[in-house]
Amino acid sequence: MNYSRIRSRLFRKPISPSVTSRGFSLVELVTVIILVGILAVSILPRLIGSSSYSAFTLRNEFISELRYVQLKAIQNTDQCYQVDVNASGYTLRYFNNRVGNSCSNPFRTEQPQTFSGGAHIALASTANQVFSITFDSLGRMISPACSGHCFNAVADETLAIAVESEGYIYAQ
Repeated sequence: MNYSRIRSRLFRKPISPSVTSRGFSLVELVTVIILVGILAVSILPRLIGSSSYSAFTLRNEFISELRYVQLKAIQNTDQCYQVDVNASGYTLRYFNNRVGNSCSNPFRTEQPQTFSGGAHIALASTANQVFSITFDSLGRMISPACSGHCFNAVADETLAIAVESEGYIYAQ
């Protein structure tokens, strides 16, 4: 056997890396990823209108508030909870007594939540921006008396909020 030939094949001098590798280095890849990230953060908000985002945010926030008040009404059947809505925002109020379907003896009022950018919540049936929302001890909406598409979240576009007769609150 010719060991010198085998040894020369095993211990050949490797070909220089500049000839075989034609890809990007790790530093170049990381630099490009960082630059693309910076451009995405600065340009993407300009492409997506902030006002349509605010309409969806307003709708989801108001649905969350309604569900919170609904749960409070179910859990505390001796007390009454009411959301007062006006053109500038809404306020959650607590009452000591529930007499039938009405609230009496207010004892606490939360900080008002204000709308921004001309957004508002309105009744779907009358477009009225001033109203109160109350729920009974079973989670059904007493006031205003409506079922289905009850409210509109209005910003640059109008988004619907529905409340079913048995109390299910959802976005349409």
